[in-house]
Amino acid sequence: MLKNKTAVVTGGTRGIGFSIVKTFLDNGANVVVCGSRQETVDKALAQLSAYEGRVMGACPDLCDPQAVGAAFAAAKEKFGGVDILVNNAGVSSRTSLYDYTVEEFGKILDLNVKALFVCAQAAARIMKEQGGGVILNTSSMVSEYGQPSGSAYPTTKFAVNGFTKSLARELAKDQIRVNAVAPGVTATDMVAALPKEMVDRISAGIPLGRVGQPEDVANAFLYLASDQASYVTGTVLKVDGAAMT
Repeated sequence: MLKNKTAVVTGGTRGIGFSIVKTFLDNGANVVVCGSRQETVDKALAQLSAYEGRVMGACPDLCDPQAVGAAFAAAKEKFGGVDILVNNAGVSSRTSLYDYTVEEFGKILDLNVKALFVCAQAAARIMKEQGGGVILNTSSMVSEYGQPSGSAYPTTKFAVNGFTKSLARELAKDQIRVNAVAPGVTATDMVAALPKEMVDRISAGIPLGRVGQPEDVANAFLYLASDQASYVTGTVLKVDGAAMT
């Protein structure tokens, strides 16, 4: 579905991001795996040795336009262009409003919103020259429902939705599609560490009766990245089993 395409995936070293990377590779894409540290990038690349020649790593500061621009330039040099950006890197919190510091709130805003802007700008500049591309952002079910603590996280995911819809309208003239995927509870390392009874309780509140798998979310990204979604832009696709909080 993505043969001869090149994708950059931020937050691609584990969890949903790593599943997106592997799904894209399995569907013919070249992929740049971006992580927060060289150590985690190297670990991810070691797990992707079967795709040698079609995958590379990077760990730029996603809030630094120069660092991000250099990483995208390296991807373009190696693979000939950048066709897909997946803005997946993000951080959550459960801090109470009464205990938040401005610094903690600001760090969440930086990675979850500012980094999306920086990466989208760098990608769009390349995609416009190429004649088009796809930008995909990771939202969350809490962008619709909020959550009872850690208000910075749902605040940023509301922002992701607005950013997605606005860029879709702005960049359509350049043949750049922009969409988001809003996962529900997904079986990442964080969920795997929870007691079974807690996971069972969470699953009971999901109409489909189970938490999502990373592959469920990755397949949604695959569809939106592919030509099968050539007339889909400005959409926030929920992948949550019809869950509600």
